[in-house]
Parts: sequence; C-alpha cells; structure tokens
Amino acid sequence: MPYSVNLPSGSGQATLVNSTQADGKTYEQLRLECLQKGKLFEDPDFPAVGDSLFFSQRVPVNFEWKRPGEICKDPKFITGGATRTDICQGQLGDCWLLAAIASLTLHEETLKRVVPHDQSFDRGYAGIFHFQLWQHNKWLDVVVDDRLPCVRNNLVFVHSADNTEFWSALLEKAYAKLNGSYESLKGGSTMEAMEDFTGGVGEMYETKNAPTNLFLILKKAVERGSMLGCSIDITSSAESEAQTTTGLVKGHAYSITGVEEVNYRGAKVQLIRVRNPWGQVEWNGPWSDNSREWSAIDSSEKNRLLHNSLDDGEFWMEFGDFKANYDKIEICNLTPDSLSDDGSKKWEVNLFEGNWIRGSTAGGCRNYIDTFWTNPQFKLRLDHPDDGDKMCSVIVALLQKNRRRLRKEGLDMETIGFAIYEAPDDQDHQGKDFFRYNGSKARSRSYINMREVSERFRLPPGNYLLVPTTFQPHHEADFLIRIFSENKAGAMYPPKPNPPEEETDEEKGLRRLFEQIAGSDNAISARELQHSLFSRKEVKFDGLTLNTCHSIINLMDVDNTGMLEFEEFKVFWEKLKKWIVKISVLSDPVCVFFIQA
Repeated sequence: MPYSVNLPSGSGQATLVNSTQADGKTYEQLRLECLQKGKLFEDPDFPAVGDSLFFSQRVPVNFEWKRPGEICKDPKFITGGATRTDICQGQLGDCWLLAAIASLTLHEETLKRVVPHDQSFDRGYAGIFHFQLWQHNKWLDVVVDDRLPCVRNNLVFVHSADNTEFWSALLEKAYAKLNGSYESLKGGSTMEAMEDFTGGVGEMYETKNAPTNLFLILKKAVERGSMLGCSIDITSSAESEAQTTTGLVKGHAYSITGVEEVNYRGAKVQLIRVRNPWGQVEWNGPWSDNSREWSAIDSSEKNRLLHNSLDDGEFWMEFGDFKANYDKIEICNLTPDSLSDDGSKKWEVNLFEGNWIRGSTAGGCRNYIDTFWTNPQFKLRLDHPDDGDKMCSVIVALLQKNRRRLRKEGLDMETIGFAIYEAPDDQDHQGKDFFRYNGSKARSRSYINMREVSERFRLPPGNYLLVPTTFQPHHEADFLIRIFSENKAGAMYPPKPNPPEEETDEEKGLRRLFEQIAGSDNAISARELQHSLFSRKEVKFDGLTLNTCHSIINLMDVDNTGMLEFEEFKVFWEKLKKWIVKISVLSDPVCVFFIQA
C-alpha cells in the first residue's frame, strides 16, 4: 500500500513509497507492534531459512542466523558516517552490487534516502530495519529483520571493515529479499543496482571506442552526482576474477570514486580513482598508493588526493592506463542531462508497460520478419525540437522486470533491444508488410542480456513507433519503457470521452456496462475483465486466461494504473467490436486482440 514519507533533504517534500510486506504493514507499524509485545521482529516474508540463501543447491556449510547483538557486544547501525570503506565483499559473487553501494556512499542525500539514518540498536530497537529501493518506476520500502547469515560468529556475506557496524550487511539483505534470495544476487551489472538506488537512467561507454572527451564526461558525471562503475571484460569463464600482474581483477565490478587533474613535472596529468569492493587487491602501476609519481607533486595536492595509502582497495591511475586496462564504464545519471553538453535541462518522461507473451506478442527481433510485427508497438509523438535546435533529444530505456526473482524458476535475463520507426498516421498497429518495406530510424546498438538497454538519440519532430523485443521469438517477459525528452513528447493517448450530459445513447449504455463491471473503484482490473466482461454471452471468449487479461490491460492502460478507467475502456470497446467481427476469419480470439491492438 502506498504511503507518504518525508524526503531526507529537509526540503519538506513528501514522496510516495510502497510497503512490500505481504500483510501491507509499514515499517513503523511493525516496529511499534514488536515494542508493544516485547519481541524482536522475525520477517515472515524472508525467513531465516536455507531457501532465503540458495535456490539451486543445499546450503553448503552450517550457516547460523545471528542478530548483531549476538555477534558483538555493542553493535552500531552506522559508525562515523557511512563510507565506501564500510563495504567488504563476502562469499557471494555480488561485487556489482557492492560497487554500486560504494558509489552510493559518495552521495549523501541519495544515501540517506536508501539507508534511513534514524535507525539504531539503541532506543526503540526492535530487531527491524528498512531501506528504500526503486523498482519498475516505484519506490519501495523494504523491511528486514536483523538476523544475518554467519559461520563461526562471522558474517558470511557483505561486512564492514569495522566488525561492529552493520548497515551494509542489512542493506544487502534487503536487496536479497527484493530479489528472492541471496543467490539471486550472483552476477550482474553495477548499473542495475545504481538505478535501484536512484531511479536514474544509465549509459554505458566502451573505453576502446569512446568519445574523445571521455575524461570530461566522467569529470562532469562526478560533479553532477552521477554514480559510476567500470569493469574488465573476460573472454572465457576461466578468466572470471583472475588477477593480472598489475593487480587488477578481470570480470569484476569496480566503482569510480574520483576524477582529477594534477600538475606533474610542468604538465597536467589526468587521474582517475577506482575502488575494488573486496577492500583489498589494488593496481600496482604508476600512480598507485606508494608509487614514485606522488613524490613529484605538491605536498598539499598529494595530501588532498592520498588521504592514506592503506591497502583498502582504492587507488589512483593515470587515465591512459585506465583506458588501456578497463573495457566498460557504466554511468547512472540522476537526471538524463547529457554529460557531453554544458548546462542542465528539464526532462519530461513518458512510461509504457507491457509483456512479451508466447504465441501473441513475443515476436523476436527484426531477423524474424514473420513474427516481428506481433511485438508490442507504442506510438510516440515528438512535436517540439530542443530549445534552439531543429532536432529532438530523446533517451529510450527498456527494462525487463523481475528476472532475478524468476531465477529460482529456471529463468534469467532475456536478450533484449528495440527499434524506432517513422509511424504512419492512419493505424494504431502496423502489420508484417510495413516492417518488411520500411527500415528503422533508430535502434539499440545491440541486443544484450542485461536488465536495461538504454540509448540516446536525436530525431526530427514527427510520429514514431517504438517496438521493444526479445532477440528470439516466443520468449516471455514483462517490461517497462521510460522515454526521456527535453520537451514534452506525446504518447498516443486515447481522446477524453464526452462529459455525461453530452453522451450519446450508445455512450450512456457503455458507461452503464463499465459501472457494472468496475464496481465502486470506477476502474476495471484484469480479474474483473476476465470474470465480468469476457463471461458475458455477447462477448464470451473461451479459455481467456488471467495473464491474457493482464496483457490486454497493459496495452490499453495509458496512465499506468494497472486498471482500465472509462476513457481507456471506451477505446478498448471500440476495438473489441472490430475483433468480434473478425472472429469468423481468425479462429483464435487472443490473436484477434493482438492484431488490432
């Protein structure tokens, strides 16, 4: 259930968050209940059992679940401020998550939202903590108890360098709960977690094929509060986490924590600071902690950049060495402002949701021309060029939902991408011939098995058709599309219905039908669509599943409420009349729906 909380910035603004508990109770309600009963919280939604740890194997060692007060005498939630040195990787392959947490600690206001600081093991302690995470365009308040997996009284997974501090271990537990288990966190992209901490939009750069001003892009990203990560590619699984002679680790996620220029022997040198979430194992080349280069720069500059030279996993590199050794850079921007332009812009956003369903909307990429046209199609209108320009800047971000949580069912990230076509004005949905004879105007650079694929484009004003797809046909998944534009882009929303006093007799009859199906909330759910509308004798479809009704709503639901309001229902009804006429031609009513949608 959504409820309002105050933002941590002290601005007085409130933001809407959603409780994730199955019983709908909020963190504060649960905490007060525990205090009144004199009991410590035990989370029924993420119990202290083996299934919360692993789904594909038995628990390999004798884990014990312990509360921080059973691990040390005087546990603290945060000691001396939450910093990147509080994050040390344990026995779980989630370095991508830890690299994002390290970046999070560099952004105080964002950190305070994700990790509310008014929590402790002192007054008001009830064995319950909460964290706010972004998922699928919603902020969620994720509640956990503080029982943590241990072996011989030591935390097995994320831990702080200070063994009395527990915020990072509890945040990892909240993220594991959100994704179904700790094992679900094995392997991933730093960008994924950075977006879940910010609701931001990601961009990726390849260092070997990067723009000439990459250093300035990274410097501006740091200045704007963006979160940054980097990694070294591997050519086989045998190379994963293999250490190079220079102290770098392949197939491993790092954080970028600083970008600077220094005077060195009469010339400017570009430096970049990188952190290994292991909390150890560092670059040992030029500009590493104890290298001779530091002796040739001003002592105050050296002290500013080298607070200490401990083996803490953080190190500086010359930017040329960085590009030569690292392959990918991930940037999560808190706003979609271009990092290659000066100034900032106010961005508008449009949202679309949908599904790829086998046999109806899972058409695969353009290689499969016979089925490509059956993919969901979304119309977008770009009316207004950027200020002082003839083109429209637009960022398209396609995100597949819930794939980590579905790993326990044998599913994983789909390989996804999208294409954008110039759209004719006359039809809502284009058929096979349109895509056979018309090329795309823009598309994702590649299809990739990441949670989100995003690209930045400059397009002339006009009407466009966005087609999101999996690479192969018949692969099922749910997705969310976010479209950012400098000026308002128009999604092709249905026209508003006439006010009741101006309705025709047909519209009045339709409104009565809508009210009968919708009930007191004045909106039609997927279950109401299935049981109340499609069971009526005049529109009866046999075997229409609840999933299909969800898909129908996703395609008609332009305001993303998850239900059909009257104006959406009216558009749906007009289409339904056309579909019923075609049943005599097409035997499958579900196919009829998707052909006309």
